[in-house]
Amino acid sequence: MVVLVLNCGSSSIKYQLFNMDENEETVMAKGIVERIGFTDAVISHKPTGKDKYKEVKPIMDHTSGINLVMTALVDENHGVIKSVEEITAVGHRVVQGGEKYQESVLITKEVIQDIEACIDLAPLHNPANLKGIISVDQLLPGIPQIAVFDTSFHQSMPPHAFMYAIPREYYEKYGVRKYGYHGTSHKYVYKRTSQILGKDTRAMKVVSCHLGNGASVTAIEHGRSMDTSMGFTPVDGLIMGTRTGDIDPGVLLFLADKEHLSLKGISNMINKRSGMVGISEISSDMRDLELAYYEGNERANLALTMYAYRVKKFIGAYAAIMNGLDCVIFTGGIGENDFNIRRMILQNMDYLGLDFDEPGNHGVKGEDKIITKPDSRVTALVVRTNEELVIATDTYKILEKCF
Repeated sequence: MVVLVLNCGSSSIKYQLFNMDENEETVMAKGIVERIGFTDAVISHKPTGKDKYKEVKPIMDHTSGINLVMTALVDENHGVIKSVEEITAVGHRVVQGGEKYQESVLITKEVIQDIEACIDLAPLHNPANLKGIISVDQLLPGIPQIAVFDTSFHQSMPPHAFMYAIPREYYEKYGVRKYGYHGTSHKYVYKRTSQILGKDTRAMKVVSCHLGNGASVTAIEHGRSMDTSMGFTPVDGLIMGTRTGDIDPGVLLFLADKEHLSLKGISNMINKRSGMVGISEISSDMRDLELAYYEGNERANLALTMYAYRVKKFIGAYAAIMNGLDCVIFTGGIGENDFNIRRMILQNMDYLGLDFDEPGNHGVKGEDKIITKPDSRVTALVVRTNEELVIATDTYKILEKCF
C-alpha cells in the first residue's frame, strides 16, 4: 500500500511517500514546498536512493503545490512511482479536532464540516489543513483521505486537567478548555520508547518533552495523556521561540492599558515577540542563543536558564500528579539535538531517582540514546520523533479496517 502523507501549513507543504505493509514501512520520497503564494516558491524533493531535486517556480496556491508534488513523484528522473494511481490513500495532519475526535478518521463531508467548525480554535493551522484536503479531492477524486489530529491523543485527559477556572458557560458555548498539541509526536515517542527499553511502557509513568520552536510537555500514564502543557492554544505552557508560555493574564491587561494595545497587538506580542527572542533580544533560534551563551552574553544565559527551569518545573509537577515517574523522553528539534539544554534540565533531579549521565549526554544529536546511568531508577532518553510515520500508520490501519 502506497500512502502519501501531507502536512499543509499556511505557505508550505511537507510531504512523505510511504510503502506500507504489515511488517515494514519504507520511505520512498520526502520533501517540502515552500513560499506558496509567491512567484519564487520552491520545491525540494528527495527520493530515497537518488539525488535531491530542487526547483524554483511560481506556486500560487495549495492545489498547485500538491500537483507539483505529484509531478515530482512520477517524474522520469527523480520520481519513485510510475503513476499517481499507485497512491492508495492520503493521510493529513490536522491540528485541531475539538472534543469530538479521539482517534484518526476517514475524511467525509461531515469530518470536513467539523474541521471547519474548529477554525476558531486553530485559526493559523486548520484553514491550511483544509486546503490540503480539498486540493487532494480535486486532483485525485475519490481517493480515501485520513485526518490525523494533533489534539486526539490528549482527549484522554480528565476534566480536572482540561477545564479552566472560568465561568462554565464559556466551555459550553465556545469549547474553551485545554486541548493540547503535538499529540502525534508524543504518541510516537512514547511507543518508540517501549521498543528502545524493551519494556511495556503502558505500565510506566512517563513525561514526554517535545522541545522545538514550539514546545510542550505531556504526562502519560497507562498509555494515556493525563495532562499537557499547551492549552486552549499553542501559546500556553513552556517558554518557546517567540511565544510566552505561561503568563499571568493580568500582565496582558496591564500592558494593553499602558501600551494602548489592541487584541491583535496583544496576540502579536504573545505569539511573535516573546519567548526566547523577547527575553534575550538576540534570536528565537536556540543555536544563536547557545553561541551567545558560550560567549558570555548574560541575556542569552538568562533565556536558556528560564527555558530549562520551566521544563524542569513541569517534569516535577507531572511526577506529582502521577504519584511517581519512570521515564523522561526528549524529542523535537531542541530535545533531540541540544545536549546543553538537556543537561540544564536534568541536573539536580536525583530526588526523583534520576541519575543523569552527563558524559553520555554530551554531544548526542539526532540519535535514540539513554542519557541516564545504568542504575538510575528513572530513565531519561533521547528519541527521534516521526510524526509522518504515525500519520502513515494510522492511514494504513483505517484503510485495512474500512475497505
